[in-house]
Amino acid sequence: MTKLNETQDEIIEEFSLFEDWMDKYAYLIELGNSLKPLDEKHKTPSNLIEGCQSRVWIQADYLDGVIHFLAESDAVIVKGIVALLLRVLSERTPDEIIGADLYFVEKIGLKEHLSPTRSNGLVSMIKQMKLYALAFKAKGNEPNR
Repeated sequence: MTKLNETQDEIIEEFSLFEDWMDKYAYLIELGNSLKPLDEKHKTPSNLIEGCQSRVWIQADYLDGVIHFLAESDAVIVKGIVALLLRVLSERTPDEIIGADLYFVEKIGLKEHLSPTRSNGLVSMIKQMKLYALAFKAKGNEPNR
């Protein structure tokens, strides 16, 4: 089992401790609140995710063969979702990210408990993170500057 899947399984385990979705939302908010604020210099139009109801910025840096993601949102639940995505996808190789089956989203029931616009935003965030991975892979081993 890969580290990426181990991380997803940990998240599934954590969410299984909560039976009620209000508790799961509270946990998502807690995760979002633990996210380090994104430096203002990264809150650029090019880092803003299209298709999200709230504002979400994702910064990607390629260093030592892995992609380091930083992100922030102006909505508390979305910030929690971002924290989960960072936990699963950050510090991974481009190939790991490109090939990732993010099954935790289904297993914790996240997709079915999000509004259609938040669901679209989640898809947009994942798509953008995979696009960053494709771009870094295409560039080869050049460090991000």
